[in-house]
Amino acid sequence: MHNKFCNQYYFINKFDTNYINKQSKNTAIIYRNYNSNSHLDIILKLKTHCKYKGYKFFLANNIKLATQLDLDGAYIPSFNKKMDHLSYSYKKNFIIIGSAHNNKEIKIKELQKVDVIFLSSLFKRNNNYLGINKFKLLSSLTKKKIVALGGITNKNKKKLKLLNCFGFAGISYFE
Repeated sequence: MHNKFCNQYYFINKFDTNYINKQSKNTAIIYRNYNSNSHLDIILKLKTHCKYKGYKFFLANNIKLATQLDLDGAYIPSFNKKMDHLSYSYKKNFIIIGSAHNNKEIKIKELQKVDVIFLSSLFKRNNNYLGINKFKLLSSLTKKKIVALGGITNKNKKKLKLLNCFGFAGISYFE
């Protein structure tokens, strides 16, 4: 049976085949470009390219458009607290993923009926920095699949085995 989830998630904000083509088949592409409103042509090119290469393709912060374009799924960022997508109908294998930084946001993502929660920031020392221990604590508070996000490199990738997480996501790791 084909696994509908991927283990690696690559965030992109532009169509660049140099980086996309280097990915393994278990890598999903998440297009997020919050700066541009007119990017339908890029999304369609990405959809075609990802389908040709065998990658799953997700659109960030626009579930309605993702369903209309028959994409593999949609990504709900942590700042999006809306529940209006719950009234949409989806195809059978449509996947909704979302990110969270704390227990409150995890509970919101559960209410939004996401299939996978990206928990950040694991290694990247920013305002949302969790570290390994807090990451393990927060991930134990939900039954959803957890994906590590933030600051993952080849050096610290082995530490992911300590976390019992489903996979990892990032930008710079894949470039």
